[in-house]
Amino acid sequence: MATPAAAIVKAGPMAELPPPLQRLSIAAWMRENLFSGWRSTLVTLLLGGILLIVVPPAIQWALIDAVWYAADSSACRAAAGACWAVIPEKHRVMFFGLYPYEEHWRPALALLLYIAGLAISGWSRTWRMSILLPLWTALPAAVLTLMLGGVFGMPYVDTSQWGGLPLTMVIFTGTIVLGMPVAMLLALGRRARMPVIRVLSVFMIEFVRGVPLVTILFTAAVIFPLFLPPGFDTDKMVRIVVGMAIFFGCYQAEVIRGGLQAIPKGQYEAADSLGLGYWGKTRKIVLPQALRIVIPGLMNHIISAFKNSTLVIIVGLFDFLNATGAAVSDPEWINYYTEAYLFVALVYFLGAYALSRYSHHLERRLSLGRQY
Repeated sequence: MATPAAAIVKAGPMAELPPPLQRLSIAAWMRENLFSGWRSTLVTLLLGGILLIVVPPAIQWALIDAVWYAADSSACRAAAGACWAVIPEKHRVMFFGLYPYEEHWRPALALLLYIAGLAISGWSRTWRMSILLPLWTALPAAVLTLMLGGVFGMPYVDTSQWGGLPLTMVIFTGTIVLGMPVAMLLALGRRARMPVIRVLSVFMIEFVRGVPLVTILFTAAVIFPLFLPPGFDTDKMVRIVVGMAIFFGCYQAEVIRGGLQAIPKGQYEAADSLGLGYWGKTRKIVLPQALRIVIPGLMNHIISAFKNSTLVIIVGLFDFLNATGAAVSDPEWINYYTEAYLFVALVYFLGAYALSRYSHHLERRLSLGRQY
């Protein structure tokens, strides 16, 4: 007759059980987190008092007494609260800037395709080149076709007339797509054994990081065309995107270099023992581990690049923020710029928050095998 121990052995190891959940009542949670000592109690009461003073009037102004839609600004002038009616009244200028009014459906469709492409690319089940490569090829072509036109009966629209949120997305995406390869090459170059490559990479990184982004944009838009041969010119928006990509890449290179230095020496030795060359070792073993380690730092600069797109106003491009400023310059609605800029702030916050949460998700997913 088999003993209980033998039965356990035959059945195999038991699955690990999750730790028991500790459930706290609301009173116990408040006592532990809000009133655990006299200092905690004082801070809780102080912050609670401030919230009681600030929040009710803010809700009254923003929601209860607000005007949500009006044919003109007379209803807003008579109201005691916010005038959110400025957003539906001026949303076309805010979202599309100088783009021809009758063609607004094109940037709107391009924006929807862009968001759908981001959602598909971020879904882990689609992380196969058979899906992503056609998507990343077709999506930019479709967006540029819609924005530029000149085919399929669509009038041509020069990039100088692009504006609003689609322009912000184009500049942001171009900065990341062009800047990440620059960052990886500079990070690898700074750790290269060849002195010439290492010195050039260090000079490039330190020089660009020591120059304000405004200077880079001004140089790309105004100074660079002066060095081109007569009759030869490039699109201003392209120059701006390239300048922002180089600026982004130099900052991102130092983040990636930190990840390269964090990889244990044994990983390099294991790659050498497999007979891999430099590029094979870098592409298959070293760089993937380095990028996984520095995901928070990478996303930090990506979010900064998303917000830095607002600086293009100094070279005459009207992104989402600057198009909103132009929209509320209408004398009839100029008094309600606060509501318009709050809406813009909400859009930027949602974009940055979505990037941040995706970064946390990606970090957890790629670190499952390293959690102890």
